[in-house]
Amino acid sequence: MSTTTFAPSSPLRKALNWTIALSVVMIVAGILAILVPPIAGIATTIFFAWMLIISGVLHFVYAWHTRGTGGMFWELLLGAVYLFVGFYTVLHPLLGLVSLTLVLGAYLLVEAVLEFILAVRLRPVAGSGWMFFDSLITLILAILIWRGWPASSIWVIGVLVGVSMLFSGVTRLMVSLAARRVVNQIA
Repeated sequence: MSTTTFAPSSPLRKALNWTIALSVVMIVAGILAILVPPIAGIATTIFFAWMLIISGVLHFVYAWHTRGTGGMFWELLLGAVYLFVGFYTVLHPLLGLVSLTLVLGAYLLVEAVLEFILAVRLRPVAGSGWMFFDSLITLILAILIWRGWPASSIWVIGVLVGVSMLFSGVTRLMVSLAARRVVNQIA
């Protein structure tokens, strides 16, 4: 039986270096988003609007390819709605930010209620207390957004996106550094 040894290749090391660099960029972007939430909120809103525009175009393409199946009208209608909302949001990003914040508040309220129901159903299971805690924090966030809306629109989206980017960047950085240590040990 032959034994082969694993030698970490240069592409693997390059990939890890790129991942570490991307992680640092995410951390810096997250910190900037937290420090300047209105700009981050508007940037997020514009990004969301462009995703709606792209989705609208894709619905038109899908409608064209499925024109014989009977759903073409609904796909065209859905594509038109996506395009309208996307272009309107690109042209009016502050109104889009206010709307997006309202939708986020509603989403968090529904999520809090559903998490509470799930926590009640999972009550006998160990660790279900964390579900109660999660539902409480989510409910507090929803109430903070709703009570301060529309003024909260200026900071909510930017801060939440910033916190998410910061934690994602830190997580990716820690995983990448651990992977690099493993690769260096193997070498």
